[in-house]
Amino acid sequence: MADVPILPAPIFWAKMVTVNTGETVLQLADQQPVLLIFLRFFGCSFCREAISDIARRRKKLESRGLRIVFVHMAATPEIAESFFKKYKLFPIDHIADPEKNFYRAFGLGRGTPQQLFGLMNWIRGFQATVIEGHGAAASFQNEELGDGFQMPGVFVLYKGEIRNSFIHRYAHDRPDYEEICQL
Repeated sequence: MADVPILPAPIFWAKMVTVNTGETVLQLADQQPVLLIFLRFFGCSFCREAISDIARRRKKLESRGLRIVFVHMAATPEIAESFFKKYKLFPIDHIADPEKNFYRAFGLGRGTPQQLFGLMNWIRGFQATVIEGHGAAASFQNEELGDGFQMPGVFVLYKGEIRNSFIHRYAHDRPDYEEICQL
């Protein structure tokens, strides 16, 4: 993984970062476990696949008491919400972090060429883009949609602690969300 300057502890940031509803991540995580899903880039077929995976599992995850929150770098909430609506995942809690401060606080940096462009990324990219129908953006770098070189990650926060996590080694990694949420 590329060197990432770690900012103060993620929980420090969770006190300050607010979701689209106006509550802080820490407030949400004090009430119930929060499944925090960091996306790479809305033009990325793997991110669209992740949104689809969560949409299919939403009721099950929420019935287990989890609050789902996406973190993205889209320039406006409307851009993010258009993708969530496409996958019938609206309304949903989300955080816009175009400066990537929250990403860095959780140790998520930009990927290396191997993490982003290795053979398995091309194979899985074909699967996600063509076979599963998630499509892809014409440009890998579109600041309106986020940073195509950013690596994703998934965390479960509860009562001021990171209870579980999945840090992507490669852009094509597909987390088992139900396993991550076993507390």
